[in-house]
Amino acid sequence: MAYRRLLLPLTGTAAGEAALATALMVARIWNAHVHCLHVRVDARDVAPLAGEGLSGAMIEEMMAATERESGDRAGRVRALFDRFAGTSGGVSIADSAETALKTDGPTLSFESIAGREEDVVAQQSRLYDMAVVPHPEADEDVSSSDALHAVLFDSGRPVLIAPRQVPRAIGTRVCCAWNGSAESAAAIAAALPWLHRAEAVRLLYADEYQRRGPKVEGIRSYLRWHEIEAEPVMFKPMTKDVGAGLLGAARDFQADLLCMGAYSHSRLRQLILGGVTRHILENSDMPVLMCR
Repeated sequence: MAYRRLLLPLTGTAAGEAALATALMVARIWNAHVHCLHVRVDARDVAPLAGEGLSGAMIEEMMAATERESGDRAGRVRALFDRFAGTSGGVSIADSAETALKTDGPTLSFESIAGREEDVVAQQSRLYDMAVVPHPEADEDVSSSDALHAVLFDSGRPVLIAPRQVPRAIGTRVCCAWNGSAESAAAIAAALPWLHRAEAVRLLYADEYQRRGPKVEGIRSYLRWHEIEAEPVMFKPMTKDVGAGLLGAARDFQADLLCMGAYSHSRLRQLILGGVTRHILENSDMPVLMCR
């Protein structure tokens, strides 16, 4: 079992280059293909939002301005991709899936299409083993990350959130957050290829993090059936913040990959009150593999 097809939604944010480098790092490990997808705003979606009282000429002007801005952004994203591809040795550019299949080693491709980002990304992610998304910007509310939430909630696939800085390694020391939930079980199942090749695996758990479901010994036994030996370690919340305690425990282990379920509580509740998922998304400095 391996990750062979990776989808990387690119929006032109400052974190995009780090996400590209992270995705390529994963592709080198698994001899995989990375498809970079930029979704342009469709100017036709602007008209229904314009509301009543605007003349046809004003709506056409808004659509034209949207088209120009969308085209400029697409050009910047394509330039980022071309610049990155030109400076990354040992990787081939594929113009189709068939070309990538016939190429030895990691491959990259780029596509720019118009549509609603959350719809296109969620639907296309279903055809890939994993999506890699840029880290939310430092001043960006995680609730506004359409690509991230589209993959988490609507793709049925795991998502790897790239850190803001390119990691030195990924998947050699792996922490799995366990709370007995269906989401944490799905995340560990999706991470099995990583766990098989890791040098060390640790299961992080805490009473404050536990949901209704099996305790840590249950998932430890499950992993043993897959010939994976994982060390269970209880972590302590920091100032009653479970997310900070979990992230601190992963850093103490010098983990280069954190695997966890996302939004065991409802997404709305976590976005309003905080929550473990939100804290990890906003503060992690390592790659994080999430499943919902």
